[in-house]
Amino acid sequence: SPYATFSSKTEGRDVPIEPCEIRTEFQRDRDKIIHCKSFRRLKFKTQVFLSPKGDHYRTRLTHTLEVAQVARTLARALKLNEDLVEAIALGHDLGHTPFGHIGERTLNAINPDGFEHNAQSLRIVETLENGNGLNLTKEVRNGIRWHSGPTQPSSLEAMCVRRADRIAYINHDIDDALRAGIIKKFELPKHCLDVLGHTHSDRIDSMIKNIIYKSKGKPIVEMSSEFQEASNELRDFMFRNVYKAKWRAFEEKKCDFVIRTLYDYFLNNPAKMPLEFVEVSFREGINRAVTDYIACMSDRFAINMFKQLFVPNEFSFESLESDMDVIMHFD
Repeated sequence: SPYATFSSKTEGRDVPIEPCEIRTEFQRDRDKIIHCKSFRRLKFKTQVFLSPKGDHYRTRLTHTLEVAQVARTLARALKLNEDLVEAIALGHDLGHTPFGHIGERTLNAINPDGFEHNAQSLRIVETLENGNGLNLTKEVRNGIRWHSGPTQPSSLEAMCVRRADRIAYINHDIDDALRAGIIKKFELPKHCLDVLGHTHSDRIDSMIKNIIYKSKGKPIVEMSSEFQEASNELRDFMFRNVYKAKWRAFEEKKCDFVIRTLYDYFLNNPAKMPLEFVEVSFREGINRAVTDYIACMSDRFAINMFKQLFVPNEFSFESLESDMDVIMHFD
């Protein structure tokens, strides 16, 4: 497509590197993201359900993979740059906090400068990962920064990721909520399903096709008004009945307490953070460093850190006898 972003015309990186003889610049960005620690941590970060016991509930990692699949399908049909789309999609949620949007909301409230996961994703690839960022191309970084929010990204490839993100999370969150018994299928707004589809796969298929038919040959990636209205209404239904429903209020308070407590602890004990975040505190201030450290945590790491710092270990005579043996030995 004449509207595609060509790798050979990339705006480049902040630090130039030697060209690769077998990979384009956007392929290299994709590979950098897949191999970074922040990407691996996504498998233990919440999508909607906190530390789900079932094997089939989505995590932030599986969400990311579903976004990449939908976005690449859009890009291929619209003759856009699939490598750029994939790199943006794989990196778009690297900055998500433990406990999903609950953690994001809490950090936004307690950090004086606020907090947005998409801005944090950009910060990870520009500054935090490897101590100095991943040195990605400007096109990938722009797509990561503006995969959500009021500002439109600069490329159609990034717009594909914005659309794919919405398609993926609405549909897989419905799937997970149905599996968990939080909602029943008959509760879903019927007129939305009549437009978008009555099954998980039908909805994804119809939403993708609608975007393709509406956008082909145009310098924009959009849905028809009918599909957009149905999609927005289905999203509103999920906010009322799943994302902000009373069933999760008690667990949300626990997550909020864990993050606030850890934040306060490291604010007063910065030397207890890993060296890389101590260095951030000297460069950019303690609030920035503590926010970075907590945002990087997976759910289970945050919970284990909280237990380690604030929950007493269980007492047992075996451990006491072992301790006494050590004391007597040194005596």
